[in-house]
Amino acid sequence: MPVRHLAPALLALAACGEPPRVPSSDPEDPTRAARERMVADQIEARGVTDPAVLDALRRVPRHEFVPEAWRGSAYADQPLPIGHGQTISQPYTVAVMTELAAAGPGARVLEIGTGSGYQAAVLAELGAEVHSIEILAPLAEQARRTLERLGYGGIALRQGDGYGGWPEAAPFDAIVVTAAAPVVPPALIDQLAPGGRLVIPVGDLFQELEVHRRTEEGYEIERVFPVRFVPMTGEVRKP
Repeated sequence: MPVRHLAPALLALAACGEPPRVPSSDPEDPTRAARERMVADQIEARGVTDPAVLDALRRVPRHEFVPEAWRGSAYADQPLPIGHGQTISQPYTVAVMTELAAAGPGARVLEIGTGSGYQAAVLAELGAEVHSIEILAPLAEQARRTLERLGYGGIALRQGDGYGGWPEAAPFDAIVVTAAAPVVPPALIDQLAPGGRLVIPVGDLFQELEVHRRTEEGYEIERVFPVRFVPMTGEVRKP
């Protein structure tokens, strides 16, 4: 396989397959200017060029996905704690992973590690059909409430271990993993549609963001850049 080196309870928000309903951009929103600056200074200036991804990040109210105590830093160039030892990723990292997933309107996408729900909301803004799994029950419930309140009704959220993916909803055009795995879970590769992409941080102390793309011959791997994510837990950690 070629390698290219580059710089179980279901909390259904809506029936699977329902088009995502997303909140409209309010020109009077006082955080709009902060999102515009975030996209221009942290994301577009560093090489993310997909107009749909940039627009999605301008639209999603990131401050709604972080605890009240951290909302003043919601648009800063950094990850933030969301409780239970977890974080919401740096905006630039979310943008890069979203662009690498290449999930356009109608794409079926699986996210492993819902966390705050922010990445799922960004994917929904692209018009994707989003399925998301969160292993921590309190975070799954918190994300469900946030997404529902903000109008992202097309997202299906499951509480459980994402190691085995979501086989009954497969195949997926893209799978985005927001926690670092020591090895790539085989089930996630198996659940990719032809041409589908798995975007995943791989490693323990030293991690690298990778893209695994399913091809007719097997799959190709792109190694993008070093990253630092919280570790994936559950089945992936068993000997």
